[in-house]
Amino acid sequence: VQLQASGGGLVQAGGSLRLSCAASRRTFSNYCMAWFRQAPGKEREFVGRINWSGDSTYYADSVKGRFTISRDNAKNTVYLQMNSLKPEDAAVYYCAARSTCTDTSAYPYWGQGTQVTVSS
Repeated sequence: VQLQASGGGLVQAGGSLRLSCAASRRTFSNYCMAWFRQAPGKEREFVGRINWSGDSTYYADSVKGRFTISRDNAKNTVYLQMNSLKPEDAAVYYCAARSTCTDTSAYPYWGQGTQVTVSS
């Protein structure tokens, strides 16, 4: 499955941004979708994930209560709504997919990343 992330940009601290990740396959609805981010000089960090039906989500503590992941299987798209953004949220954000959310293996499918910059 091919993934295309978009929606990044420059936002002031405290502002909001919504990222999108469009998938190429009709079987998108079968996949667990996740968001990761990587800031310069830092390791890639898990942000959150959503199961195939959209009724189960899980977030990193650093974004819990501020970020929301949702999906529209009819549009083969997953979203990351980011509110109350902080300068430390600035990073390249990636979407990823794998067969199930309970799987502990690495995510085999990745989008190209979209840059989020947060000004203080």
